[in-house]
Formats: sequence, C-alpha cells, structure tokens
Amino acid sequence: QVQLEEAGGGLVQAGGSLRLSCSASENIFRRDTMGWYHQAPGKQRELVASLINGGSKNYADSVKGRFTVARTANGYTVFLQMNSLKPEDTGVYYCSARGDWGQGTQVTVSS
Repeated sequence: QVQLEEAGGGLVQAGGSLRLSCSASENIFRRDTMGWYHQAPGKQRELVASLINGGSKNYADSVKGRFTVARTANGYTVFLQMNSLKPEDTGVYYCSARGDWGQGTQVTVSS
C-alpha cells in the first residue's frame, strides 16, 4: 500500500492560481498511472487529470487548458497546476494511484 498526501489547497479568488502536490511514500509516479480527482460539495468525485505511466496526460474537458499535471523526475511527487480558477472548481481534490487515496486538500474559489 502506498501512502499519498496532498497539499497546496486554499482560498483563492476567481481567476487566480493554485498548485497542488501529491507526495507518495514510494517513487511510483515514474511509471504508474495516477489521477487527480475533484469532489465538489454534494457531488460525486470526478477525475479531472491523469498522468499515465509516468508520461502522457489526460484532462477532463472542464479543466483542459487551465490545469496541468506534472511529476518530479524522481517520481515521488505529482503536481496539479491550476490556473484561471473558477468558483465551480471549489471542492476537495484527491490524488489516487494503485487503488490508494490521499486524504484530500480543500480548494475554495471565491467569486
């Protein structure tokens, strides 16, 4: 079981930026697939970005062009750069890999 920990959430105005990080207890991100998930208040968790086998990246239409996922060379950390944030981006963001989840980090975007 890999331990995952998210950080970097906070309160930001619409149009602002945040960078989330997901740190793993093993350097799994060089080759494994991971996902960033967003859970808005009262809604189901949804996949917004993924890093596939440490290389290619996919994004949900709702964040395409605004969010970018990247990893460190050593494979221990993945970042989610979030730009042009909107109030609908508010919620808890989770990272997941190998069936494991972090505890999430809260992002609040004020209008």
